[in-house]
Amino acid sequence: MAQRHHDLTDPAAQTATGPATTGDALAGYLRAQATEFLRALRLHRETGGATSYGSSNGSSGGSSNSAEEHRDDAARALRRSARRISGSLHTFRPLLDHEWSEGIRPELAWLSGTLALEHAYGARLERLLLALNRLSGSTPVPPQAQATGPGRTASGPNRAAAHPAAPDRGNLTVGAAKAGALLDRQLTLARTRAHSTALQALGSSRFHAVADKVAVLASEVPLTSAAPTTDLRPLAAAAEERLVDAVVALPLVTAGNPYNAEALIHGLSPDPAPHPQDAPWHQVRLLLRLHRYACEVVHGRATPLDVRLLTAGQALDRHRDASEAASAAAQAARTPRIAPATAYALGVLHADQRHEVEAARYTFQRAWQKQPIGAP
Repeated sequence: MAQRHHDLTDPAAQTATGPATTGDALAGYLRAQATEFLRALRLHRETGGATSYGSSNGSSGGSSNSAEEHRDDAARALRRSARRISGSLHTFRPLLDHEWSEGIRPELAWLSGTLALEHAYGARLERLLLALNRLSGSTPVPPQAQATGPGRTASGPNRAAAHPAAPDRGNLTVGAAKAGALLDRQLTLARTRAHSTALQALGSSRFHAVADKVAVLASEVPLTSAAPTTDLRPLAAAAEERLVDAVVALPLVTAGNPYNAEALIHGLSPDPAPHPQDAPWHQVRLLLRLHRYACEVVHGRATPLDVRLLTAGQALDRHRDASEAASAAAQAARTPRIAPATAYALGVLHADQRHEVEAARYTFQRAWQKQPIGAP
């Protein structure tokens, strides 16, 4: 299970690949990401993002949609570069000025999280409405979801294997429309509030202070005096070690089953707190991201495409999306005075998304246990 990339942990491999990568490579990576941040910020402002982030300007036609798409692309690029800068500052913090690094890192995390909320609420609503349509029979099941073998589909465990009891289609159809309308109201309201929060954030002095620091970073990286001659690989290997240890602590034996009844029982609890089994998986997702960024710093443009890590990361993304969608369905089901049919539809939807969580864990388990690239 403790699988590692040999070019990060094997001294012989380091010798074979040439001189050790030092703090100068870190400085180059951070400057490049800071430049990407500033480019995305400029594009965001040019497309009207400073005053109408994530929304149309009220006009109709393709030009409005195109402008909105450009704003969304710019916002994603801002988040992407902010995450990479923040993650690299975390992994390689011994090589950077401590006060400066600890000052900007949480601000970048704040910015990335704030900009992500509006898109997250929109994607969550779309996911839940599509699931409601599928469960109530409003749309046919895609061919890819057909079973291709015993207990399997083309993309994971068979839905029949993961769903031991079919819902009452009649009652579900009655409640699905009202459940969808309720989710639409709640998540659209949340998205609107996130939109307003993002607008306020992008116009705040706090954001301008972050942008100013990133602008300085694009030309000057505050490395320690020893950083230019310090090998980056031990710090990158430590990031990988933290990931491996976190994966070892996961209940992969349970995740090896396509249906985890214990997890479903916990998921149906009326407790509004986050699902108790989800937090370790979310932490692994974060550590996997930090490991990927560390590999980018060490390898630069020559970073190899690791299909194993890519597949594992995609599974953890689906895990996060399904987990948050299930929580949204459960929250909607707690709405006072909703009709029994609506509550029933939301309960079925919640269970469906918890099953999707289990399917994502199963996919991650299978991807992670594959032989890593470069392993003997």
